[in-house]
Amino acid sequence: MVIRKATPNDFPAILALINEFAVFQKTPLKVTICLEEMEREKDFFKSFVAESADNKIVGFASYYFTFFSWSGKGMYLDDLYVTSQYRQQKIGSQLLKAVIDLAKKEQCKKLRWQVSNWNQHAIDFYKKMGAIIDEIDINCELDLKSLNLQR
Repeated sequence: MVIRKATPNDFPAILALINEFAVFQKTPLKVTICLEEMEREKDFFKSFVAESADNKIVGFASYYFTFFSWSGKGMYLDDLYVTSQYRQQKIGSQLLKAVIDLAKKEQCKKLRWQVSNWNQHAIDFYKKMGAIIDEIDINCELDLKSLNLQR
């Protein structure tokens, strides 16, 4: 298994994994991204991929740099997913380690991400990696494409 930074050539395989992940999360209708949009906004999409010996993309970890007002420069892990037949092979650990290593190299002070409260397997995985699971904050989301603010 090779863990490497994604290129635009990987976008079709990553998009397929994004859709697979959304089905796993029981939220397939939340995926609104398309391949053309990924290509158009490629400067914003950062990801590592896990590539099998037969050159198949079997997992990805997408991330972006951010600034946390309480701690400074940081990184946000947007998604981490490994397709079902490749789980339990430490691929998720390798992808997360690649993100952590990059965050350290770029002198980030914190790495943050979400985990679904029903996904005990993922929660246990993250705790084993040393993560603190925050049970205080609740995520908020505002869909700007459908927002119609009036003054």
